[in-house]
Amino acid sequence: MNQKTETVLLADDDPDYLFQVAFYLRKAGFEVVAVESQAEAEQVIARMRPDIAVFDLMMENDDSGFILCYKLKRKYPDVPVILATAVSRETGITFGLNSVQDREWIRADLYLEKGVRPEQLEQGIRKLLKI
Repeated sequence: MNQKTETVLLADDDPDYLFQVAFYLRKAGFEVVAVESQAEAEQVIARMRPDIAVFDLMMENDDSGFILCYKLKRKYPDVPVILATAVSRETGITFGLNSVQDREWIRADLYLEKGVRPEQLEQGIRKLLKI
């Protein structure tokens, strides 16, 4: 059985969250490239094509996740992106991917509120990768 292992690019500036999610996804059978900043994620995007990406929204910039979505989709339009963020809990600002306008400027394929359980994230990843 020669099955390809899907690579997840995981970017989050919370080292504990990053470690927990990366650990869970590796146990679930994914290859994980985990980085702690927008800058590191941009370096990864420049040198490799992940199968899927999971970005925190607010890292060194308030819109790091949006910028990463844009850059990844520009280089690899078919790579799905999940935005996982606590922005609504932290700021009270809510947004989603409900309208065409939202999807056009957010450029993510799935939006999850932080606090999402690792198994929910895995389900989202598998759904977007169709595996």
